[in-house]
Amino acid sequence: MTERFERHRQPWTQDEVQKLHTLAKKGMPLKSIAKAMTRSEESIKDRAKADGLSISKLR
Repeated sequence: MTERFERHRQPWTQDEVQKLHTLAKKGMPLKSIAKAMTRSEESIKDRAKADGLSISKLR
């Protein structure tokens, strides 16, 4: 059931970082952000932590 991502270990572009910041500030859950950006949840979590962002938990 795990999804495979074609962009394995690709560096983050400036546009992607801005999009991550925007989506995180809107309060989107991790799974939705990962799907919208076509990146893994782990990748999103790591980048958000590095940038000091908090990703909302799905309730």
